[in-house]
Amino acid sequence: MSRKLAVVALGGNAAYPPTIKGTADEQLELMRGVCEHFVEIIKAGWQIVLTHGNGPVVGNILYRMAKTADELPPMPMDICVAHSQGGMGYMLQQSFANVLHDHGMNAVVSCVITEVEVDAGDPAFQNPTKPVGKFFSELDAKDMASLTGWTFAEDSGRGWRRMVASPKPRKILDLPTIDALLKAGVLPIACGGGGVPVIINSAGHLQGVPAVIDKDLTSAMLAAHLHADALIMLTGVERVAIDFNKSTQRWLDHMTLVEANTHAASGQFPAGSMGPKIDAARMYLSELPEANKDGRVIITSLEKTFEALMGKAGTHITAK
Repeated sequence: MSRKLAVVALGGNAAYPPTIKGTADEQLELMRGVCEHFVEIIKAGWQIVLTHGNGPVVGNILYRMAKTADELPPMPMDICVAHSQGGMGYMLQQSFANVLHDHGMNAVVSCVITEVEVDAGDPAFQNPTKPVGKFFSELDAKDMASLTGWTFAEDSGRGWRRMVASPKPRKILDLPTIDALLKAGVLPIACGGGGVPVIINSAGHLQGVPAVIDKDLTSAMLAAHLHADALIMLTGVERVAIDFNKSTQRWLDHMTLVEANTHAASGQFPAGSMGPKIDAARMYLSELPEANKDGRVIITSLEKTFEALMGKAGTHITAK
């Protein structure tokens, strides 16, 4: 491909912030606004692959299943992740196509329901630490746990939430489909929510497992496979900081991989904050082939996406 390629990882809250009721009309309106930020990237000659989180949405799906369990058999978590991929992917696909049409660009957008293999022996299955879904009081959490068998824990003083396993991604199983779409000039939406988590069972068959995969790690794996020129991870701030919320706080315009490793080792990027994005950046840069070592990671806000890609905003992380 002669065009430059960027993998853009969109957070779940961008399309489903906690301030909305959660109607389809609200989500579609938000997604149209999100997609407007990517038009200038395409006009500048870039091809993009869009990935997205699903945290609030899959949590609501699980909650809905728990509340109706007496009347309808609840679906397992991997299918709930697939439901969120399909629903959010459809709305993003339609919103992006409409936005591009309004700008006189008739690009084809297509959502791929993406399975991602994880290790059945991943220690995350023995220690579920990823919060999903709604906040509950301690009493309601205990009632829900007795009803469903779910694991709950207190989350940062804000209430009790369901905790699920978050194993590391091993392999994106739908890479041939994504490759084919890109070669055909289609704009893929893939790896929603980090991908539907599956294992290879003793019969050699795919089997879903109750987990969620970090979408930034899966996005990094995808970007490395595609030899993407940029991995853009969008978050709520324009740049990454060290000594965050301290008197010595300092915003970073650039880090090398060595500097990112050093800051991470000193505890600058906590797991509940910027840690997963820095881990994803390190994975992508470490796995790039020698021929593509000019690849870069950009961490920035949605509003600054195009400026950051043009080198005028965001934190840029490079191999050297």
